Amino acid sequence: MAKRKRLTPAQPGFLGGAVEAERAPETKSIPVAMSAPIAQVAGEASATAALEEVSAALRNARAEGRMIELLDLEAIDDRHLVRDRLEQNEEEMTALVDSLRARGQQMPIEVVLLSDPAGGRTHGLISGWRRLTALRRLYEETSDSKFSHVRAMVITPDTAQDAYVAMVEENEIRVNLSHYERARIAVRAMKEGVYPSQRAALQGLFGNATRSKRSKIGSFIALVDAFDATLWFPSAISEKLGLSLVRELIRDPGFEDLLKKRLQDMPRDSAATEMRILSETLLERQAPALPADPEPTARPRVRSTTSGPAAGERIVTRVTKGIEMRFTPDQSRIELVGDGISDALAEALQDWLRNQ
Repeated sequence: MAKRKRLTPAQPGFLGGAVEAERAPETKSIPVAMSAPIAQVAGEASATAALEEVSAALRNARAEGRMIELLDLEAIDDRHLVRDRLEQNEEEMTALVDSLRARGQQMPIEVVLLSDPAGGRTHGLISGWRRLTALRRLYEETSDSKFSHVRAMVITPDTAQDAYVAMVEENEIRVNLSHYERARIAVRAMKEGVYPSQRAALQGLFGNATRSKRSKIGSFIALVDAFDATLWFPSAISEKLGLSLVRELIRDPGFEDLLKKRLQDMPRDSAATEMRILSETLLERQAPALPADPEPTARPRVRSTTSGPAAGERIVTRVTKGIEMRFTPDQSRIELVGDGISDALAEALQDWLRNQ
């Protein structure tokens, strides 16, 4: 009977380098532990593809303004655009500061990456001036590092017009602007070359407003052009007072110099005081004059109804400087032409006709 050979347990050392010398020569080149090369390559490719997909998603989110980033307060240039808010209600600002202190920043601001950073300012502010200002106040007051940064969405407006529209729409929603502030941002946007004309600025910035509202904002542009460097509290001017001032500017060219002198000579410690000066000066100019020996006013003569107007006859009268009236009786037609024609005049004429 053949003798059976007893098998001995495997030795741990055989799996290490010590056994390498005892292996058969033809097997020495084969690794002891070897992973499947196809699975390894597939895994690496899958990880690379996933990483690239995530990176692309992040780049797209940043480019489309969908990513909220944490930026240092000092990196924000709040003068990147001409702001449309002329003054800030202190009670509203205090309430916002208290809210940020208690709950932190809930809504991000909007900024744009500056192509030419200066003084450490890498991003220009588009919208969110009040939140940025409130955070700066808190950081200055507390020195708490949690107020040293601002949550911001980095957007990429296609044009400067888009940037201005974003700022205006944000403030229209959150804090209603006065007509003067709306007109002022239109004027500044034109001066910056963002819009080529007043009509384009009004349509571009306030395209969602009614035609009547855009017309009133356009009328206030005359106030901005005439008194922006003189008025201290212009945002307090009501719609009614502003339109009345514009009508008087059109009616009497000397009214501008008179009102400027009144504003410069009289003390103005509050918005109410400035509004009183404007109203009183306007009422003085609008009060009817009573000349001692009034001269009869020359009026165009119209043919009597018996003979009737000649076909196509037109009576031309110069109403005032820059405005000419053309009356065609047989067509029941009146035309006003000249450099003095404006949105404000049209608004005033509409008001007058409604009251007749």
